Amino acid sequence: MNEKQLDLVFAALSDATRRGMLARLAQGQTNISTLAAPYKMSQPAISKHMRVLEGAGLIKRTRKGREHLISIAPAPAREAHDWIAYYTRHWISRFDEVDAYLAKNNLKNPKN
Repeated sequence: MNEKQLDLVFAALSDATRRGMLARLAQGQTNISTLAAPYKMSQPAISKHMRVLEGAGLIKRTRKGREHLISIAPAPAREAHDWIAYYTRHWISRFDEVDAYLAKNNLKNPKN
């Protein structure tokens, strides 16, 4: 995943409404009206949230006649997870090294 795409995914996930929409979509495909029902906002605001999620690649839209069906697209979230997991492993390793150093030099939990 390139930096720009990663930025789009994290920006999309930074909003509680969009995270809520993704949580609903994790239960299965639905139409926009059903997806928007829990939120007290205008249709243009809902459309903007949908564009952000689509731009990040987190959802996909299919048309069935006049109805637009929305489903989750897991690949970008998986790639963001992998990015986070890499740095989590990195920092845990670094903190373990600091703990080992402190323990070796009797600096861990010094007595006052």
